[in-house]
Order: sequence, then structure tokens, then C-alpha cells
Amino acid sequence: MGSYQQISYAVADSVATITLDRPETRNGYSRRMAQELRDAFGRADAEEDVRVVVLTGAGRDFCVGADLSGGFGVSGPGGDDFPPLDLEPASAVSSRIFAMSKPVIAAINGAAVGAGATVPLAADFRLAATNCRLGFPFTRRGIVPEGGSSWFLPRLVGLPTALDWLITGRVFGAQEALEAGLMRSLHEPDALLDAAYDLASEIIKHTAPVAVAIARQMVYRMSALNSPGSSYELDTLLVADLTRKPDAAEGVASFLEKRAPKFPAAVSEGLPEYLPWVSEG
Repeated sequence: MGSYQQISYAVADSVATITLDRPETRNGYSRRMAQELRDAFGRADAEEDVRVVVLTGAGRDFCVGADLSGGFGVSGPGGDDFPPLDLEPASAVSSRIFAMSKPVIAAINGAAVGAGATVPLAADFRLAATNCRLGFPFTRRGIVPEGGSSWFLPRLVGLPTALDWLITGRVFGAQEALEAGLMRSLHEPDALLDAAYDLASEIIKHTAPVAVAIARQMVYRMSALNSPGSSYELDTLLVADLTRKPDAAEGVASFLEKRAPKFPAAVSEGLPEYLPWVSEG
């Protein structure tokens, strides 16, 4: 692992906070930043003491998009101390978030444009500051949307709204994003991170890590299919299997005893090998 120069990474109370940390450029997105983000998400996914990841930006903005100081800065060289990117920089991070076993909460402050808007689409929850302004301005720059946004965005807000935002490239506010379903909630700027940590704490306190990891991927993988047949089959396998595991026994016992659960299974050892995405890996 190389040293982080454009992001920061910290773990407290089972939450990994990944912060875009180039406030002097309004967190302009670079190839180096993408390398560091991909590494940090992989690190959080591998650390057993991390249950939830919060992604945010330092300073007044989340990310104003590609650092254009040298043209399309994301096309330039990255850091030699990290593996080279196998996808374009936004997709390289979005795809790593998609593969996570841990929930990801994006706390979006200020401007979120370009990669600053596309990368958080892969998060499980998006919370925004009331002053947040978003945009997918690719067509206004003569390029096309990246970061898997053409897959994520229609599923999150519906085809008409996705077409509006992606074709016009216009900037819009947090309230419009909330009403379209892109945001879970809006908060005053100084309360945004606290709200993200409160949500993370709720997940950590009440849910089983293995069950969350499976449910997260089931939603993404199964909802895109043409019929629920494969979902029925996988549900049947999982219900028969997981109801016999210690986590299920603890879930029932804690409910009956009116106490907080202490689920024993770790994600690194608790994912059934028959899960399609596990066997793919």
C-alpha cells in the first residue's frame, strides 16, 4: 500500500471514513486520487473491525470533477506506488464500491460534479448538505457520462430523470436530488457528517455483518434480472442455510431477551461459497 496524498483514511467506532482531501483544488478528481480511493475501499473491505464506510470531502465541496489544470487531468499519470487503473478513473472506484461487502454512506457537501456525482452513485446511501449542487456535465464537455452512471442512475431515479440529468448536463440542487430519490436525506452542512455517523451506528448496532454483505449484493445482482426466478432459488438456499447458523440463533435470542445483538460471524469466513458473486471471484 502506498501513502495517501490526496485522500485521508481513518477508523473509529467500526466506521472507516474516507475523505477526498484536496480542498485547495475543491477536491479535483485525479488519477492519483482514484488509485488511492480504490486502495482505501479495498482496505476497508478487508479490515474486520470496519463495519461501515463513510465517504466525504474536505473543505466546502465534495468534488468538483476532474482536475482540468492540465486538460483532462484524470488521463495523466498516477502514482507508481499503487497498481495502475484497469478502468477509467471514476469507474475504477465505482466498481470497487459496487463489490464491497460493507455498506457505504456518501456524505455529499457543496459541489458534486462529474466524478463527484458519478462515484457516489455506487454508495448504498447518499446524504447531502442543503447547499449541495450536483451535475453530470459530460455532454457539455464533448464527452459521455462515466463511472457506470448509465447503469446506476436510471435504477436510482428512473429513466426520465436520468435522461434529463445526463443529456442536458445541467446543475441542480439538493432538493431536486432528494425529490428524485437520489438522496436519502438533507442536512445543514455542519450536521451532515453527524447524520452519516448516526446512520452508520444504527447499522452497526442492529445488523449482522454477513447478512448485510449478502443482502447488499442480492439487491444489486437480483434486481437487474428479467424475472425473480433466480432470486427465488437463491432465497431458498440462503434461508435453509443461514437459519441454522449462529448469527440467526443470536438474532432470535437477542430479540426475545430485548437486548442488543452480538453477531459472531465475520464476513471473511461467513459468505457461502455458492453465492454467484463469491464463486465469480
